[in-house]
Amino acid sequence: QAYAMDSSTGFSLHSDIVANYINNFGSEAQKHYWLTRMASGETVTAIAMTETGTGSDLQAVRTTAVLDGDDYIINGSKIFITNGYLCDMAIVVCKTGDSEKGSANLSLIIVEADRMGFSKGKPLNKIGMKGQDTCELFFDHVRVPKENLLGMEGMGFMMLMKELAWERMLVAIICQAGAEAALAHTVQYTKERKAFGKTVSSFKNTRFKLAELRTEIDFCRAYLDRCMQLQLEENLGIDAAAAAKYKISEMFSKVVDECLQLHGGYGYMLEYPIARAYLDNRANRIYAGTNEIMKELISRSL
Repeated sequence: QAYAMDSSTGFSLHSDIVANYINNFGSEAQKHYWLTRMASGETVTAIAMTETGTGSDLQAVRTTAVLDGDDYIINGSKIFITNGYLCDMAIVVCKTGDSEKGSANLSLIIVEADRMGFSKGKPLNKIGMKGQDTCELFFDHVRVPKENLLGMEGMGFMMLMKELAWERMLVAIICQAGAEAALAHTVQYTKERKAFGKTVSSFKNTRFKLAELRTEIDFCRAYLDRCMQLQLEENLGIDAAAAAKYKISEMFSKVVDECLQLHGGYGYMLEYPIARAYLDNRANRIYAGTNEIMKELISRSL
């Protein structure tokens, strides 16, 4: 999907992020009910973390879930939610406590989209990724049963930290594939495009620039493969995942910018894949934790 430079579908969030939360922390009943429906396509899912004024600082979440008998009553809102407009279910990060230790106040609750009081805003008008149904979600006294709690109350922050490392790896994988695709498109274009009676690829500047990009891509691929090995061994550290997300998303942005330049004026035309990649790739340095937060996480391991 990423190598095809498709930024529109939210399959990876549905299958590689939300499914992991349910599989790793859900009850047997939750796994049986939701994973089967997610696998069949019957249910589209989202995860709702970010709020207005609360991005990377998850401990500052203001959406509340108050216990009322056998139910939680949820109030609040979320923003920038991938799959939000089409989702049938969202895992919502809620504040369920009021202890001084903010991380102990968060819980994850499964909320079905057809529950009374759950509403969705219109898809947001983004710079790129136009096909993704990113939107706001609103919760106005939404009542859900206690059985919808994912894992244990107050353990939401721990679960988020565990799964966010994998989410950041997914961003790195997407960026790596996108960079490799951008280079492949550009190599082909420069071999076909002619200027001053010869192909653009025959100019020394073009050859050197492509060589530089190829080298950066290959180095990042080696680090990414090592991180994937650690992930499969269940030894991937938070700092290593943060480094992969930070470095490879930065590399992707650089590769796309340089490749667009080699396309000349046509690189600015949206019918060319490199122009769409230029618009779409920028968000990779923001979501799943900004690259500034990634540097902070890396620095804590020093």
